[in-house]
Amino acid sequence: MTTMQTNSTSKKAAIRSKALSSKPKLTEEKILHMSEMEYMNDVQLAFFKSRLQEIELALVQNANETTAHLQENDIIADPVDRATIEEEHALELRARDRESKLLRKVRAAIARIDEGDYGWCEDSGEPIGIERLLARPTATLSLEAQQRHEQRQKLFGH
Repeated sequence: MTTMQTNSTSKKAAIRSKALSSKPKLTEEKILHMSEMEYMNDVQLAFFKSRLQEIELALVQNANETTAHLQENDIIADPVDRATIEEEHALELRARDRESKLLRKVRAAIARIDEGDYGWCEDSGEPIGIERLLARPTATLSLEAQQRHEQRQKLFGH
């Protein structure tokens, strides 16, 4: 990466950080104490979008680090050392595969926020619930709908 790209990247990060810090911080506790009438209001949507964007940024950075790490061309003569490194690479690739699936879910959740569908169950249209979204911000089903879905999977195998 060139010095110019590094400076540009750090400037963007500083601007993003300053923008986030200038807003009053909404905490999980404050969201949990909001009334049901305030469910998925603009403040809550902004909170979850920010949280999802932080997750997205971390996942993309991990993917970039993995790519850079796997592109390193160290020549290792010892077959045992080479096998160990290959196994580490395989583990790293499996982890990144899981993260890429999560990244798709995170981006889909951000799109649902932009479309106004975030926080509502895809099956029933009922609220998913703040507690569930705090625990799993990519959730698309309410707890009850998720349980029904898992029960059907057990019964019918799909």
